[in-house]
Amino acid sequence: MSDTVKLTLDEIRNLSLSILTKSGFGPEHAAAIADVLTTCQVDDCQSHGLFRLFMCNDTMKTGKIDGHVAPALAPSDNAIVRVDARGGMSLLAFRETLPVLIEKTRTHGIAAMAINRCFHFSALWPEVESLSSEGLAAMAMVPSHSWVAPAGGTRGSLGTNPLAFSWPRQGKDPFTFDFATSAFARGEIELYHRAGKPLPEGVAIDKYGNPTTDPQTAMEGAMLTFGSYKGSALSIMIELLAGPLIDDLTSLESMEFAEGQGGAPYHGEIILAFDPAQFSGGRAAANDERAERLFADIVDQGARLPSQRRFAARAHNTARGHVEIAKTLYEDLLVLAE
Repeated sequence: MSDTVKLTLDEIRNLSLSILTKSGFGPEHAAAIADVLTTCQVDDCQSHGLFRLFMCNDTMKTGKIDGHVAPALAPSDNAIVRVDARGGMSLLAFRETLPVLIEKTRTHGIAAMAINRCFHFSALWPEVESLSSEGLAAMAMVPSHSWVAPAGGTRGSLGTNPLAFSWPRQGKDPFTFDFATSAFARGEIELYHRAGKPLPEGVAIDKYGNPTTDPQTAMEGAMLTFGSYKGSALSIMIELLAGPLIDDLTSLESMEFAEGQGGAPYHGEIILAFDPAQFSGGRAAANDERAERLFADIVDQGARLPSQRRFAARAHNTARGHVEIAKTLYEDLLVLAE
């Protein structure tokens, strides 16, 4: 008997919509979330695909999120796009105001979107890639809950604090990376816990500050940043740019807001977009060639560009028309749907 289940792309999205609707999300929010979950699942991004439906459901159970609220865009005549998610998920706010960010970036050369008062659970690469598909370079950052200890610390003060970047490439998949500044993503630890597998060394500590490879003990203790003090400093930068800079919560404050109820973190998000046509002084084509020479030199050495595995999985799954997920995950999702 197979340990996996095959799902078509339509089945992934329909299952997501069914669970989200039953959880209490309105049609606009459900559609925005389902589209991103489907995208992540097709790319074999297991920790941010269908697995995240459990967090969406748990978030609704807290009673703090509004599954029907429409985001509010603030008028501005500068390069800043401010959108108030008004206590809803971030994805609908991003989707509805993306055209404004693109327009402002092409007008000013650089623009920023600040999403405030949002619940956030999703990968960032679909957002930056939606900008690179328009020929723009982009970065995105968010805090989370204070699950991560700073370098040299013994308790959580920082979030997993992901950073994503995407660079457009003519006729090719963009250069994209999206990684947490923690040594492991929170979702990965949860997946290891579900699978009964030990964590790698050096990614977490217990509540007393001792190293641990047990996922449950790690979730009761704290995660660690990658790269020791370097990852810790980068994580603090993200706290500042996606928190106080845009008048929103830090990971510590997001944890306090949750009051121990679980679900998705509540905070803000910042997205930066750059127009190569304006930054290059009219020499975008020539500078694209320079970027491509760099990429070619990296690949020629046998090295792999970030996201190459994900793009390969996307092409493979799209061509065959289905993905495979763990049977246990599928059975748990069916229970959630019912």
